[in-house]
Amino acid sequence: MTATIKTDIGLVSFDENVLASIAGYAACENYGIVAMNSKTAGDSIRQAIGGENIRRGVKITTLEDDSVDIDLYVTLLYGISFPAVAENAMSNVKYRVEDQTGIKVRKVNIFVEAVRV
Repeated sequence: MTATIKTDIGLVSFDENVLASIAGYAACENYGIVAMNSKTAGDSIRQAIGGENIRRGVKITTLEDDSVDIDLYVTLLYGISFPAVAENAMSNVKYRVEDQTGIKVRKVNIFVEAVRV
């Protein structure tokens, strides 16, 4: 599925993989997020053979109005404020995706799946 923005001279469409890459990089910039967790079999296979996949742990849902919802599946660092890390990550991901693409981000959801020392 793609998300599209309308400009004065035409349409710009973004594949979900592009949005997922931007969101993945933005999430990894935040102190406290130590890993993104695989959500698909393809992600797990790439991880097992050593391939880098910044989209791992990111799920993009394109809505009817061409806005998107972003789900992030993360591992957090033990001993930090989980709500503070989550709030910073949500804000950063929303800002980066909207700034770089012009696509409206309706919400960013963070699923903490593990804690690492």
